[in-house]
Amino acid sequence: MGLRINDEIPNITVETDQGTTSLHDFVGDQWAILFSHPKDFTPVCTTEFGAVAQLADEWAARNTKVIGVSVDGVEEHKRWKNDIQSVAGAEPTFPIIADPELEVSKAFDMLPAEAYLPDGRTPNDTATVRAVFIIGPDKKLKLTMTYPMNVGRNFAEVLRALDGLQTAAKENVATPANWTPGQDVVVPVAVSDEDAIAKYGSIDTKLPYLRMAKLPG
Repeated sequence: MGLRINDEIPNITVETDQGTTSLHDFVGDQWAILFSHPKDFTPVCTTEFGAVAQLADEWAARNTKVIGVSVDGVEEHKRWKNDIQSVAGAEPTFPIIADPELEVSKAFDMLPAEAYLPDGRTPNDTATVRAVFIIGPDKKLKLTMTYPMNVGRNFAEVLRALDGLQTAAKENVATPANWTPGQDVVVPVAVSDEDAIAKYGSIDTKLPYLRMAKLPG
């Protein structure tokens, strides 16, 4: 059984290029995002971790920690970060987990249980280690995205999804397709018209089960 939405993430103790931590201790009382990669020194992954580094202020503004994972070791991660910084023009200050035994990759259901790393491995040997996991302060998985090796991740979408998750959690609402902060939200079906109007001032009823409202402030 793979890790599902609202499952608590496994509290694995991991080695990173910044020391040893457990996943639950790393998350603490903040939001967290785990970005996984099949191997260090690969082209698409280098551009992606560069994008993560460039967004440091955006993560901080959302009270969100970021952590990477790759199947290579700590020393490789340290050397790879020099390449990431040279491409991105931003220092990758986030930790990267060393996962040579595939413990994290298997626990998060990124690879089959029988997967192993052969000598002279290539990124193809860990091709499905290519995912995004957004984790809440309750240590539960809130969202996951999986990509193939040849398509770089859209970090504007990662930020948008994070904004949607945080807004939904704080305001007890849902967000419609293509929602961005400041746009109308979906009023939960369980909330009566009267309570919704009292809370939001007014509602826009599109369908009996689809009511939109603007968040106060």
